[in-house]
Amino acid sequence: MRPCTRLATGTILALAMAACGGTAPPPTSGSIAELEAIYWARTDSARMRFTETDVRFVTGMIGHHAQALVMGTLAPTNGAGSSVQILAARIINSQQDEIDRMQQWLSERSEPVPDVMIEGTELMVHGAEYALHMPGMLTPEQMRELDEAQGTEFDNVFLMYMIQHHRGAVTMVEELFSQETATQDEAVFKLASDIQADQLTEIARMGRMLAALHDFPLGGAR
Repeated sequence: MRPCTRLATGTILALAMAACGGTAPPPTSGSIAELEAIYWARTDSARMRFTETDVRFVTGMIGHHAQALVMGTLAPTNGAGSSVQILAARIINSQQDEIDRMQQWLSERSEPVPDVMIEGTELMVHGAEYALHMPGMLTPEQMRELDEAQGTEFDNVFLMYMIQHHRGAVTMVEELFSQETATQDEAVFKLASDIQADQLTEIARMGRMLAALHDFPLGGAR
């Protein structure tokens, strides 16, 4: 929606100044159109402050987050403990929201939006296959190990591999920030900062959960 209220307020203020003897003439309909054109030109310009590095980061992170969704959906079916199921649900919700944000960001900038498909534990990213090879992502063998684990063993494997996965996302953010021309787009800067803060927080939480889990023999009390 265009900022009609803001422009209308400026028009009213100019009219009031003129009525009180001010020197500013009331804007004409032509000048309002010019102001709107300037506003939208600046908005479009702001949206253009992104680089190929930003696009590659956002596209790669979509694939990275999608694998976390696959991992998280295994928790209820593989007999995860209640704390791991709560963690998995939280990860699914937050990372699905960020996938939606990233897809919208690409779409608004007329960049290709990768087609993500999930079949069981198999993840496919059409149009950006490199997204399947981001730092920290599980190999097919690791994903198979997670899929086959049950109960406390699942909790153990899930926490280890999700920590690995989150560390990979942090690496991606650090690599993005190391590029001088990257993150000039405010939305990308905020997205990357949010991902880094959230993933570091969850890495610390999962580390504590993993340490507590190892106080019990695998397959024992939970």
